[in-house]
Amino acid sequence: MSSQQAAERGTPPDVARLAVRGVGSALAAVLAAVAAMAATAALGLWAAGATALPGGAFPRIVAAVVVMAAGGDVGIAGGAGDLARTDAELTAVPLSVSLVGALTLGAGFVRPLRHRAVVPAHELLARAAATAVLWLVALAVLCAAARHTFTDLLPADSPADLFGELLDASPTIGFRADTGVTLLYGLLWVLGVLAVTLLVSRRAPLPPRLLRYQEPVRPAASAMLFLLLAYVVAGLVTGLVVAATRGHAADTFAVLLLGLPNVAWLALGLGIGGSWEGRVDGPFGLPMPHVLDQVLRGPRDTTLDVRSLTAHDERAWWLLPVAAVLLLAAGWVAALRSPARTRPWRHALHLAVAFALTLLVVVPLTRLDARLGLSLLGIFEVEDIGGHVALHPHLWKAVGLALLWGAVAGLLGGLLASRARHHGEVDGRSDHPSG
Repeated sequence: MSSQQAAERGTPPDVARLAVRGVGSALAAVLAAVAAMAATAALGLWAAGATALPGGAFPRIVAAVVVMAAGGDVGIAGGAGDLARTDAELTAVPLSVSLVGALTLGAGFVRPLRHRAVVPAHELLARAAATAVLWLVALAVLCAAARHTFTDLLPADSPADLFGELLDASPTIGFRADTGVTLLYGLLWVLGVLAVTLLVSRRAPLPPRLLRYQEPVRPAASAMLFLLLAYVVAGLVTGLVVAATRGHAADTFAVLLLGLPNVAWLALGLGIGGSWEGRVDGPFGLPMPHVLDQVLRGPRDTTLDVRSLTAHDERAWWLLPVAAVLLLAAGWVAALRSPARTRPWRHALHLAVAFALTLLVVVPLTRLDARLGLSLLGIFEVEDIGGHVALHPHLWKAVGLALLWGAVAGLLGGLLASRARHHGEVDGRSDHPSG
């Protein structure tokens, strides 16, 4: 087919060529992201003591954590003979691993395009398709490795151990990645990462038809990335101080390497008045900060908010001014990156929508469900290995509050930036104001 015939049929003639040319950069980006995620997961699990698990389980657990971080599903199943029942569940996203992978993949995707002002739509789609396909191949390999079964779970010399031997009911617990579900959610994850990268990166070129959306969208989107990363950095500094001054450094580093954004973005939601519902029951717990464990400890669900935290630690009130200051900074950043002619009410609208959409995505990722239980004959609960940890957000409350806080921060940020020199402009005035 000639170029003229391809154009007449509406098919870009060089899609295949561009896809082949972009496969090298896509492969480099995918391999770098997988390596970064695996290294982060391995260090976090090492700090948590997972290297001591029997049966060569450590690399398989690393693979499972990476799968979960990419949006995949890892199911837990157990057995304990005909007269016993094992109940296990784990729903969690190790957001430290997810964030490292997203930042690495996004940077690798944008890097080959960073010196271009615009990019044809078909080339951008070809590069995105190559990246997505290679990402799914990597996930399929990780799914094949993310499976293991543990035996000998009962503590030695416990009544349950003796009873289990008599009834031939020794429990086993195993995990296995669901390849089909993982590939589906993994595709959504990688497409989401690439879309967010194009939204927030000022170096990423866009197709000509999308350039008109750059001014109203990118400043607020990049401000939200600034806000999320600011909370992560603040959480990292706090965690390092805790590790240096209060002991239990290994546990703290495990949380930092596996779930730092889970805690940091929880603090963001709490700081604007959001709340969660949850419980901590049994030998399991939430290692950092300890006040979360204190609030949620008990057999019934408890509301987690600033008020309940303050009842155990008065310093929790600092979450409110921290949220106000960082949101105001985000509003100021968004205003500085917007054209000078943008009116303050538009800054308020843009940041309100951006913040609400950000929490609509981020808050559900903080959800946690972990349950492990063993019962013999349906009546004997083995407390040594049983427990339940749950944390569920009140999503729409957080989104509604985000609209309000975002509007106020956007308005104030626009007013504060009105006299500042805007990005790419000589002064803050424009001959063509817009309403």
